[in-house]
Amino acid sequence: MKTAITNGYVVPVDGDPIDGGTVLMDDGVIVAVGSASDVELDGGTEVVDAAGAWVLPGFLDAHAHLGVHEDGEGWSGNDTNEMTDPNGARFRAIDGIDPFEIGFDDALSGGVTSVVIKPGSGNPIGGQTVGVKTWGRTVLDMLFAEGVSVKSALGENPKRVYGEKDKTPSTRLGVAAVLREAFTEARNYAARRDHARAEGKPFDVDLTLETLNRVLDGELYWDQHTHRADDIVTAVRLAEEFGYNLVVNHGTEGHLIADFLAERDIPVILGPLFTSRVKVEVRHRTLRSAGILARAGVRIAITTDHPVVPINFLVYQAALAVKDGLDRDTALRALTVNPARILGLDDRVGALRPGLDADVAIWSGDPLDVMNRALRVFVRGREVYHFDETSGEGVVAERRFRE
Repeated sequence: MKTAITNGYVVPVDGDPIDGGTVLMDDGVIVAVGSASDVELDGGTEVVDAAGAWVLPGFLDAHAHLGVHEDGEGWSGNDTNEMTDPNGARFRAIDGIDPFEIGFDDALSGGVTSVVIKPGSGNPIGGQTVGVKTWGRTVLDMLFAEGVSVKSALGENPKRVYGEKDKTPSTRLGVAAVLREAFTEARNYAARRDHARAEGKPFDVDLTLETLNRVLDGELYWDQHTHRADDIVTAVRLAEEFGYNLVVNHGTEGHLIADFLAERDIPVILGPLFTSRVKVEVRHRTLRSAGILARAGVRIAITTDHPVVPINFLVYQAALAVKDGLDRDTALRALTVNPARILGLDDRVGALRPGLDADVAIWSGDPLDVMNRALRVFVRGREVYHFDETSGEGVVAERRFRE
């Protein structure tokens, strides 16, 4: 069934706003965006009147642990880090996601319709990430991008984890060595594999090294957890040495070397921005960093790193970054089209454009005004959240099977 959101202030993000615009959705995708006179509706179209409201694409959090580090569940709900092997490229975040975690409901209340879920930063190589929607009964319902990237970590976390085990790596030298050895082994493995195939000989598949070769071949991005400026530079040096597509994650001190990142066209998934300076690596955390990076020419996305910051606070981080110097249009792009383009997902999400997934949020006003809220949220064209003004509570569409 077709659904049209009409009469709203439509903000496509990658195009000019349309006052009194229409967004037409059909079969889970956007089929038209334009003024009322440009979008023709037939008699079978369900009409949602958004008069007085803003209509935007659903937000994308490009770095979160939603469903693998469950809010309020303690150790039993924490499957973020498999800290038994420094090279965990074969591990997959999708295998630990609980779709019934309350954080998915929180995401919808904040207008977040898509998320890239990642393993944690306890290992130098943590595992594979996955793109999912924030509504669904099973991870198969929610999945929209199975192969996005591989999560890796430099700095404090892996050296602490393995140093406490009295194993390599226990220093920054050791962490970098693990990465170099892993990619070198992957190259050698690929040569042996390709030779065996050419000769028609059997060859034992190694899931870890196959994954790393997908990174080397450009099929998967390399999501590098890194806070300190020197660690960011190490991440860049390693990427240039092995030729993979680097995305800096967190980038807490990235503003100190913004020109360095801009010159090399290295994107930054920045955040979380609400946290205290809980460790040495984040001593230079500042809300000004988003504006500094963007003005230098660095493409940025903003993340909550949920549950470090609750995922429904994603837009609040952007609002405070604007208060501290980030251009407001760039702030909206940092929640939508920028994270989508950074991770190669812009053919599915990140804007209101025909052909993209029908993930749409109707806001009471400008979402960068913290007094406004998401009123109605659609995922793949289905309304899955609305704010009940009578009770003052958000209502999420039922996820559970009912007889």
